[in-house]
Amino acid sequence: MTGEQVEQVRRFNRTVAERVGVLQDRYLGGARPYGQARLLWQIGDEGTDDVRSVRARLGLDSGYVSRLLRALERDGLVAVEPHPGDRRVRTVRLTEAGRKERALLDDRSDALAASLLDPLDTRQREKLTSAMAEVERLLTASVVSLEVLDPDHPDAAYCLRAYAAELQGLIEGGFDPANSLLPDPRELRAPLGLFLVARLHGDPVGCAGLKLTTGAPAEIKRLWVSPRTRGLGLARRLLSELEERATRHGSDLVRLDTNRALEAATRLYRDSGYTEVPAFNDEPYAHHWFEKQLTSGIREFT
Repeated sequence: MTGEQVEQVRRFNRTVAERVGVLQDRYLGGARPYGQARLLWQIGDEGTDDVRSVRARLGLDSGYVSRLLRALERDGLVAVEPHPGDRRVRTVRLTEAGRKERALLDDRSDALAASLLDPLDTRQREKLTSAMAEVERLLTASVVSLEVLDPDHPDAAYCLRAYAAELQGLIEGGFDPANSLLPDPRELRAPLGLFLVARLHGDPVGCAGLKLTTGAPAEIKRLWVSPRTRGLGLARRLLSELEERATRHGSDLVRLDTNRALEAATRLYRDSGYTEVPAFNDEPYAHHWFEKQLTSGIREFT
């Protein structure tokens, strides 16, 4: 990134903070600062929520969330209680007073949004809202984290189940992982490989594995992205991260196979520099086989 890019982000942040009113000690003319109002809105009115999940969605530390919740609870807007199935877990829900204040917050937020659009003509409004949608998409992409996990980790297992369930519906004749060339995903752990999991606000939203067989090309397996995060460039990011790790391991060639039903994946591989080659394995679910030459790297894999 460049210094000019960093400065543009800072200018954008200052402009947004000023225009949406977060600099005021009482957000939208209400009775509380922005942090409390934002948490109140996040809890929503769908019933009881897990405090940990609320904190993860907002990206806040537990101490700050606890202080915000105490303020809202003191004002009678939320009820914080132990989870009936696990008293170590706290839950939070809106009270009747909390639902009323949240409704007021929604009305005032709508009015603020309208005030931003009102001075603009139709063309300008379309440009602004389209730009906002793009910024939202890119900012969401920027908070997705990647972590190497054991394939038995709950988040990894969730992704593998979702991967298999999706293929079951897409592939003619269905998909059974036990019939594939990788029946046991535990092969994707060091030193035989690795398994990457992508998370958004603490929730697993994607995965990809890398097989690292001595004396053979690296091989990418089980690349999957949740439908709710498609369009963020996450599949390409997972692919690139595995290529980098394969290079660091000392591999100069990476391979993968895919099913003809996975048209978007096939386009991604071609666009990412993969070349279709003759079959290099007997994967029963594969119709296309690809490989990509990597820059020779220094062995760093652990």
